[in-house]
This record gives sequence, structure tokens and C-alpha cells, in this order.
Amino acid sequence: MVGACWLLLVITAFAQETTAGAPAKVTQDAADKVHDYEIVSIKPNKSGSDSMGAHGLPDGFELINAPLFWMVSDAYEIKIGGQVSGLPSWTRTENYDIVAKVDADTAERWKKLSRKERSTEELLMKRSILADRCQFRAHQETKDLPVYELVIAKGGLKMKEATPSEAPMEMMSDGHVTANAMTIGAIVAGFAGTDGRILVDKTGLGDKKFDFELEWTPYDRPAADDAAPSLLTAFEEQLGLKLVPAKSPMNVLIIDHMERPSPN
Repeated sequence: MVGACWLLLVITAFAQETTAGAPAKVTQDAADKVHDYEIVSIKPNKSGSDSMGAHGLPDGFELINAPLFWMVSDAYEIKIGGQVSGLPSWTRTENYDIVAKVDADTAERWKKLSRKERSTEELLMKRSILADRCQFRAHQETKDLPVYELVIAKGGLKMKEATPSEAPMEMMSDGHVTANAMTIGAIVAGFAGTDGRILVDKTGLGDKKFDFELEWTPYDRPAADDAAPSLLTAFEEQLGLKLVPAKSPMNVLIIDHMERPSPN
């Protein structure tokens, strides 16, 4: 469901504009610059609380009371359940507090990177945490998975194109998004997982940026006479975009081995 997707994307909401379902391409230059986090703390959370959190930090990230499948999903860009196979059941039922931070020099260098460049580096670093602390091993296969092809609706695009000087901004809540200067790639990343499907951009709009406001009724919210429309209807009526069901070859992560994280 899209609500869960938004929660998982708190760390990098709208930052990764790679093709949903395909891991970001890591250039050799980026790979050469990547170092492990200087500090990594992983501790079981036995609070029993329903409150969970994910936060990006200037020098790293933290997960609070989070299951380990969040970490796997983030590190390998998993958007829907069908993209991963073989995860141990405990990765969804046992929660952990995770804090990872880089050294001061790396944090300073990150200030000069775009969000996308930093995110690409951190993908490798998060995978390194899983390999070191969970003895994580996996490989990828390609399978046909259900997707939504994102196309321009017959009535035409209803989003306003952003001005060149406009800074990206998003305000998100359950069933409501207000965004400025967002690309179609960012929309695709933000709504990946809708109805258990990945979104595939077929709009041809490239890197153009748009301002928009979107309001819909989440799937788990009781219907009401004055309720906002469903997400699919809202996309067409409010954005001028249509989600067309289809199937497409996607990368699937096959877990070969994963252990509970080693203690600090």
C-alpha cells in the first residue's frame, strides 16, 4: 500500500529518481569514494511500541523500532513484496534501533553532493552493513511483475510546470501531498508500491519539474460520502496522469543467506 511506501521513503523521499524496480547505477567514481560508516549501532528494540521511525541525518541515518526488512528494502531499492524472495520471517517481526554515521570528512564532502549522488553512495554502504553484521548474501533474477504504467491521461496534464529557479519541496500526510518542483521520476519513486505494483514512467516528460497538490482516500480508510477519490482516480482528475495495469520485467532480489545482526 502506498501509505507504507511513504513511511519507508522518509529517509530519501523524492530523492532517488532512478527507475523504480531497477537498482541505481553506481559509477566507478562513486564506488571509489564510498567508505563504510564510521559508527554502526544495531540493537534489538523490545519496547513493544507501535511507533516506528526512519530519519536521514547530515552524517548518516537512523531507524527506530524498525524491522530489518526495512533496511534490506532501502539498501536494495525494494518497492513491492514481489521484488524480494527468501527473507527470513524474523526480519518482519523483530524490531531494531539502528544508527549509522560517517566520519567528519565524509559528512563534509556529502554537503557538496546532490541528494541523488549521496543516496547512490549510501546504497553501497547500507549493503555493507548487511553483509558485515547479518552475513547477508543475495543475487538478482529478472521476473515479470505487475506494474502500473504511468501515462498522460486523455484530458491532458493538469500539473503546473515549475519555474527554473524553484526549489524542490514536499509536504506529506496520510492521503495528501503538496509538492513543488518535482520530477515524474520523483512521483514514480514516491508512489511505488501502489496496489502492490511498481510504477513505470511512460509519460515522456523526462526531467521536467512540476508543482502539484494531490488528495486521495487511502485504501485502509473507511469510505464516506464526502471522502476524497481513490488514488487512481485522484491521479487522473488532479494531476492528469493515468495508471494503466501491465506487466514488465523487473529485478527480483533472491536472499541466499541472512542472520540476525551481530551484537555491537
